[in-house]
Amino acid sequence: MYSKAETAQLRQAFWTTFGQYMAPVPSAEGLPTNWINYKTGVKHLSFRLHADVRHATISIELTHPDATVRATYFEQFEALKTLLHETTGQPWRWEADALDAHGQPRSRIFQELTPVNIFSRDDWPALISFFKPRLMALDVFWSDAQYSFAGLG
Repeated sequence: MYSKAETAQLRQAFWTTFGQYMAPVPSAEGLPTNWINYKTGVKHLSFRLHADVRHATISIELTHPDATVRATYFEQFEALKTLLHETTGQPWRWEADALDAHGQPRSRIFQELTPVNIFSRDDWPALISFFKPRLMALDVFWSDAQYSFAGLG
């Protein structure tokens, strides 16, 4: 078992390592990108990377506080489902109504890798190999799909 400080240090070390690994990779539009804190340009719509002691997820998260707006965004993603799956090369899991770790409502579209443990450096290559191609494919997808969300909110 790790102390809180060790846990925070290992978590930070992984994300720093992943960020450094991704830093030289340009976006689909050829621009430098902060892959860890990817900016979609749409409020309440984000790409999230998560890893803990059991699994890792990469997700598109819709967190608008208005359920109707959130549903509209989710429906727009459903209209782009084929494009998303073709661009990323695999189907994603879809949850229209979910709760985040703090009990806040959200919708999400995600991929999951199990079992992995962010605190085991032996799992870091698997985590990086999971996140990198999916994040890059999401970027390619988003470079086309983002225009479908203009004016929805």
